[in-house]
Amino acid sequence: MKPVRFVLLKTLILLFFLSCKSEPLKPAKPTGVVVEKAMVVSAREEASTIGATILKQGGNAFDAMVATELALVVSYPFAGNVGGGGFMVYRKADGSIGALDYREKAPLAATKDMYLDSLGNVIPGMSTKGATAVGVPGTVAGIIEVHKKFGSMPLETILEPVIALADEGVIITEKQAERFKNYKDIILEVNDSVTTFPIGCEAGDLVKFPALANTLRRIAEEGRDGFYKGETAKVLASFIQEKGGFVTEEDLAQYEAQWRQPIVFDYKDLHIISMSPPSSGGVTMNQILKMMEPYDVAKFGHNSEKTIQLFTEAARRAYADRNYWLGDPDFVNIPLDELLSDAYLKERMEDFSFDKATKSEDVREGNIQMAESMETTHYSIVDAEGNAVSVTTTLNGAYGSKLYCDELGFFLNNEMDDFSAKAGVPNMFGLVGAEANSIAPGKRMLSSMTPTIVEKEGKLWMVVGTPGGSTIITAVTQTILNGYEFNMSMQDAVSAPRFHHQWLPDMVVFEPKGFSEELKGGLKSKGYHINEDRTPIIGKVDAIRVLPDGSLEGGADPRGDDTAVGF
Repeated sequence: MKPVRFVLLKTLILLFFLSCKSEPLKPAKPTGVVVEKAMVVSAREEASTIGATILKQGGNAFDAMVATELALVVSYPFAGNVGGGGFMVYRKADGSIGALDYREKAPLAATKDMYLDSLGNVIPGMSTKGATAVGVPGTVAGIIEVHKKFGSMPLETILEPVIALADEGVIITEKQAERFKNYKDIILEVNDSVTTFPIGCEAGDLVKFPALANTLRRIAEEGRDGFYKGETAKVLASFIQEKGGFVTEEDLAQYEAQWRQPIVFDYKDLHIISMSPPSSGGVTMNQILKMMEPYDVAKFGHNSEKTIQLFTEAARRAYADRNYWLGDPDFVNIPLDELLSDAYLKERMEDFSFDKATKSEDVREGNIQMAESMETTHYSIVDAEGNAVSVTTTLNGAYGSKLYCDELGFFLNNEMDDFSAKAGVPNMFGLVGAEANSIAPGKRMLSSMTPTIVEKEGKLWMVVGTPGGSTIITAVTQTILNGYEFNMSMQDAVSAPRFHHQWLPDMVVFEPKGFSEELKGGLKSKGYHINEDRTPIIGKVDAIRVLPDGSLEGGADPRGDDTAVGF
């Protein structure tokens, strides 16, 4: 018979280990809009309402995508567009997944050095404003491709409320009026002081868009050809060329959206589905999270010094790889297997220490052996059957190139700036590119857009994305961490203060609220460079989370006019 003392000791040890075993956190109490069946979260209430109405009428998430995308053109011209492009990631109710690339392309007349002067220097403004900055738009091709493959309602029925919105008008919000004021001068400059765009509107004004309504009618009646051929294509190509740009009718006729395989990876017990190149979002987020995975992030605490250090160092290394290796997969060979391998990412973090910052000048792209804008917009949709879409779409800069086609009623993009006009020279977001993202005819420019869907325990858990240029990737990643590691509700995860690091410039950027001077001082003492100027918001995340009982919680970012609508 064993001594009593030994049995007692064994029992105490067992109790100790049982007490140390962490219990699963109970799901956070929802603080956002909660609905039972279906939801749309977007940058404007009008767009979310139209998308939700399509769902209520029996349409699926893909029908609602078409309606929401085009309703944002009317209600949110800052970034909503038919003159730009985007990416969509989907997960159907049966668990099947996919992604659509309707990113803009370089015109056929484009050349590698088209934005350089005779001395090889970048010509200021040529790739950022006016007709010379415009890439071939992809948005209409994207939504038509989605509708053709997955739509359940007639296109004309889906677009009916969108056209009515353009005809009947939208009320200008205070934030919208402020943006009009901020960009009035440059829009007038680019459009030779003549434009029908309501740049002088005040908050509360009702604004109608009859020219845009007519453009949308042609799309409703003729589908893809209603934009890329016929009257719209002739007017658009002629307008761009008259203003000195490069897009032709041939460019428009040849444009095609491209189905892609999404980037898929696990972070602990989450299964993450995100956008693949030419978006850098999925690859870069994959790298960041896998570099963080070995650490007990929850124990460090939300936005603690250690969490910020770990995230910053992972982001520093991931963005260095992003800027060097990534581009259009139809033009360059991207070593994805190597970039995303556990061994490579472990090696990338070998010189990381909580004691001091790594200098960006000491971090280059990884040694691989080989044989994007603040003014974007995002929306998330889940339908009653459980289909989910995550969509990020953009004109690149605010109001894109600032060039407005009065006859057609929309702004044109300035996506050509997302190419590397010259290797090693930063673009408008400070991102430094390499040869992989150099300009070529028909090539898609690299993007930071990161539409993402997350599964947990094999079930749909979160649909998330944001605008924010180069900050998109970090904002989406932090939102996922907020919900998973820090057990926040969807709304709280979206609303929480954010920070950003992108390798170059070597600076941690903080939002103006939510980070103490003591915290920043601690980071400075370890060698981190902190932005001292007041920083604008980082992203405007729109997300949906599926709650344990199957209901949906929306996270609509309070940084904008974003709104969750559902039933």
